Amino acid sequence: MPDNPVYRITLVRHGESVGNAENRMQGHADYPLSDRGRAQALALAQRFRSEAITFDHVIASPLSRALETGRIIAAALGLAHPEPDPLWLERDVGNRSGMTWDEIQQHFPEPELAGPDDAIAGSGESDQDLYARGCQALDSILRRPPARYLVASHGAILNMVLYAILGIAPPADSPGTRFRLENGSFSRFRYFPAARRWQVDVIGDRAHWRNDQPGS
Repeated sequence: MPDNPVYRITLVRHGESVGNAENRMQGHADYPLSDRGRAQALALAQRFRSEAITFDHVIASPLSRALETGRIIAAALGLAHPEPDPLWLERDVGNRSGMTWDEIQQHFPEPELAGPDDAIAGSGESDQDLYARGCQALDSILRRPPARYLVASHGAILNMVLYAILGIAPPADSPGTRFRLENGSFSRFRYFPAARRWQVDVIGDRAHWRNDQPGS
């Protein structure tokens, strides 16, 4: 083991899925990547390759939109297939899974909700439950040897992992802080176990997917 071991952890939100394109609250509903989502994943892989960035281990949520994102990146970098890990699944949104926001408002009228991210009350995982799972997911990496890890996952669970890294308490009675992690974006961190210190390199980087690309 090196004298100054370091974990290099890159968290990727999957490329656009068919569910994203249809404006659905996906949760555990298993929508594949759209063609645009595959292009986003490949653009990120090409950026990593152009910057000579590689990984020792690729981990992914078992849901196809994240697993395929991980596979596209791994294949482009000549790495083994991602290791599926259910700790990195998207938030369980219960009986709202797969519904559009309009359908949610029709079937579960709750006027106080500010938007789709808040339409969880009474169904699925609470913020506290999701935060606990995010801490577990992060800890599962830190129990491994220091190395370069890529994780392909989902917006809601990645938000909670960011809370854990940055020391932000999960919201109790309000929507709280939300990081805007676009499809195909990545966040990169370093953890120095000897000092028990995190370093933030970037959050939500999507420069490889330009606004002038079709459908951006």
